[in-house]
Amino acid sequence: MSKRPFSYKLNIFVFLLPALILFIGVLIAPIILSGYYSLTEWNGLKTPVFIGLENYRELFTSKSINIMRALKNAMLLALLSTFIQLPFALWLALKLSKKPRGERVFLSVYFMPVLISTVVIGQLWLKIYNPDYGVLNLLLRSLGLGNLAPVKGWLGDKKTALWAAFVPILWQYVGYHMLLMYAGIKGVPPELNEAAMLDGCTEGQVNRYIIIPYIRPILRVSVIFAVTGSLKSFDLIYVLTNGGPNHATEVPSTLMINLLFLRNRYGMGSAIAVMLIILCFVFAVLINAVFKEEKGR
Repeated sequence: MSKRPFSYKLNIFVFLLPALILFIGVLIAPIILSGYYSLTEWNGLKTPVFIGLENYRELFTSKSINIMRALKNAMLLALLSTFIQLPFALWLALKLSKKPRGERVFLSVYFMPVLISTVVIGQLWLKIYNPDYGVLNLLLRSLGLGNLAPVKGWLGDKKTALWAAFVPILWQYVGYHMLLMYAGIKGVPPELNEAAMLDGCTEGQVNRYIIIPYIRPILRVSVIFAVTGSLKSFDLIYVLTNGGPNHATEVPSTLMINLLFLRNRYGMGSAIAVMLIILCFVFAVLINAVFKEEKGR
């Protein structure tokens, strides 16, 4: 077999170079800079002062920062996304894959929240949670359960704010995961389903033993997206509560923004950014390992 001429390899390199430069400039370079700034004391104006791992030590020991509460909230969201959002998305995908009447309409309706701006969704749910004219409180009052509504509002009470902030996040991305799983289910060879039905399998058995194992790679991707997305969650929580009341809905990203732009602690904010990158990478590796182990069994 003849070797590729040098000009051919040069052409490949030239065509890939713009994408490579963009990748390095947008992704790799900011990560390296964040790693450097996380080792410094910097207010964004003066020259950064190298302080080693002091930011990381303070991050996990200072009571004024309270990173553990933010991580706990993010992990709770990750659990809810994995064990509530994804199973519901899978159930929807399985139902829609049976070609019900109005299949395309349902797909569009369930996917619509993904397309809507997060700010718009935040404003929508702020109206739903409004203590005076919100739909949720009006519904409770009409059922004679008005006493269940928090006096300070769903987003103003520390006991309910966290759960009230998580509901829109779970609702927004159900359609995204549903569409991924729906596409995977549509790729299952129909002869497998037909053979199973001829052997007397019920619809539930077909789903459990044929469809779900077949779309395992899609499920792995959805789990990775759900967990890492929960760790990086920011925009909707910022619109709804900005981490309040009294840091009850604080997550690492809102804490990072608070440190960066309100306290001018760019070194500490960069330390949180590096921590999030490491956590997302570790969880992605762990999830891949779990799915590989299940495949081996």
